[in-house]
Amino acid sequence: MKKLLLIILTLIIATSLTVDKPAYLIYNSAGKSNKYQKMIKSCAKADIILFGELHNNPICHWLEFSLTKDLHKAKSGNIILGAEMFESDNQLILDEYLSGLIKERNFENEAKLWNNYTTDYKPIVEFAKENELTFVATNIPRRYAALVNSEGFEGLDKLSDDAKSLIPPLPILYDENLPCYKNIAENIGMMPNKNTLNNIGKAQAVKDATMAHFIYKNFKKGNTFIHFNGRYHSDNFSSIVWYLNQLDSTLKITTISCVEQDDIQSFEEKNKGIADFIIAIPSDMTKTY
Repeated sequence: MKKLLLIILTLIIATSLTVDKPAYLIYNSAGKSNKYQKMIKSCAKADIILFGELHNNPICHWLEFSLTKDLHKAKSGNIILGAEMFESDNQLILDEYLSGLIKERNFENEAKLWNNYTTDYKPIVEFAKENELTFVATNIPRRYAALVNSEGFEGLDKLSDDAKSLIPPLPILYDENLPCYKNIAENIGMMPNKNTLNNIGKAQAVKDATMAHFIYKNFKKGNTFIHFNGRYHSDNFSSIVWYLNQLDSTLKITTISCVEQDDIQSFEEKNKGIADFIIAIPSDMTKTY
């Protein structure tokens, strides 16, 4: 009997040591398990993909790069890229680098690149360069978002015509009752007065509006525009999605959101419905910064 128990215990230990520890699992909006290839096939049918990342998560960045390469193949090269990480006033230098006009060191020294550019975004930029793809700098220059934060949308009226070419046409549409803006002060732990709260929401909205504007401006029928942004800018089919729908309600938009869970084998109810595809990543995944 002791020998039998020892064998059973050995088998249990051996089994526990060989359990898979996936780096991510994909779920659909309803929380049902999905395969990567199924997500790619669905994304290939979209006009616009909004990939909502966790900025410091290596799995997000690896999957962004993988999705870019696989959709480039699936769409016979008919993809357009864009990202929150590049501000619209950097479009010229980005174009100069992608076309081979300027050297890498000039681009990286003079463009306003995020601190994690080299590890997390450079592979996609280099892929765009090698394959002669359009890469759009979609975000509003941060100085103009700060202007809205201090003066509201009215502050944008003071800009020159050249400056206004870097933002959406004025006036900026705004729905203060959208949860993505209504709850933002709470999310950042502030208790502002009503006017300050409105401006905080507007500063977030002007980023979404600008990204939607430049995505739509550069979108071409027959292509799939892949846009990389923080998940808050596209979760719950709001934010950038809302602005894109104001521009063209016929667009086929697919959203992807990355979330962290202690146990990715069991989908957390709070993440249901936040995107078309939800990528669950272990909470203890290493970070890029």
